[in-house]
Amino acid sequence: MLDDRAKLLLKTLVERYIADGQPVGSRTLSRAPGLDLSPATIRNVMSDLEVLGLIASPHTSAGRIPTARGYRLFVDTMLTAEREQFASAPSLAADQPQKVIANAAHLLSNLSQFVGVVMAPRRASVFRQIEFLRLSDRRLLVIIVAPDGDVQNRVIFPEVDYTQSQLVEAANYINAHFAGLSIEQVRDRLQSEVEQLRGEIAALMQAAVQVSSEVMTEAQDEVVIAGERNLLAVTDFSSDMGHLRRAFELFEQKTQLMRLLDVSSQAEGVRIFIGGESQVVPFDDLSIVSANYEVDGQVVGTLGVIGPTRMPYERMIQIVDITSKLVTNALSHRK
Repeated sequence: MLDDRAKLLLKTLVERYIADGQPVGSRTLSRAPGLDLSPATIRNVMSDLEVLGLIASPHTSAGRIPTARGYRLFVDTMLTAEREQFASAPSLAADQPQKVIANAAHLLSNLSQFVGVVMAPRRASVFRQIEFLRLSDRRLLVIIVAPDGDVQNRVIFPEVDYTQSQLVEAANYINAHFAGLSIEQVRDRLQSEVEQLRGEIAALMQAAVQVSSEVMTEAQDEVVIAGERNLLAVTDFSSDMGHLRRAFELFEQKTQLMRLLDVSSQAEGVRIFIGGESQVVPFDDLSIVSANYEVDGQVVGTLGVIGPTRMPYERMIQIVDITSKLVTNALSHRK
């Protein structure tokens, strides 16, 4: 447990390091407003904080920098973020879910000047409507409309050359008898009813199930990233190509990023993961501030900001919090 004096000194040191990016010495802290401690007292308290593993001394400087543990204590107990409403923040266009997700990633990046990430909504494997469009001989476009209005399409190459009237009849039958069911339910019913279905309808039904299943699977793995180049302007990364390379590898692979966002989705409110404190964030120099977003009261995805551990956490919390609300509103109020 830290006394009030040590907490105030740690808070001041972290804020100063976040602002300047330089190790903070006792002389600098002695001039900080509100601290009102002598340099000797500050040195003694800093020594205690170092023993506790909350700050560390780089070999090249007599100043101190926060450790992952120090950042964690700062974030958990010392932030007093009042939620700004970002009145000037743009609303997110809600005409297509993909656009909402892309806009959200760019909004996070623009407001934070770091990297914005959004995990696409998790969807139930359900379609509202399916249409078939004849493109040419044995070449069809399958159009799938999800319950939230999202539209996906795929080109298929059936063995039979269907007429457009056959395609319309098949689509009408499928939509009348199977719309609103999960792909698994449709597949089960299709197995038991295939003998009663006319040949062209059965074949198109099987093709629709296959395509729908592929579309839903692909949607689960989508992560939208914006603003990677912003890290080039962050001294912590631009001065060390190894740090920068590891960060860009994370964005390219996306698998580890998906795991990070999945962990974030298991909790309510804004979550902060600080590099170096656990296996959740793979690099000591990265932190992630994340939050869930909802559609009609159900959590369907996660979004956040990725940046250096030396980030202004209070503002990042505000940015992530308001963006999650904007995305929730945009997706929940669609017609």
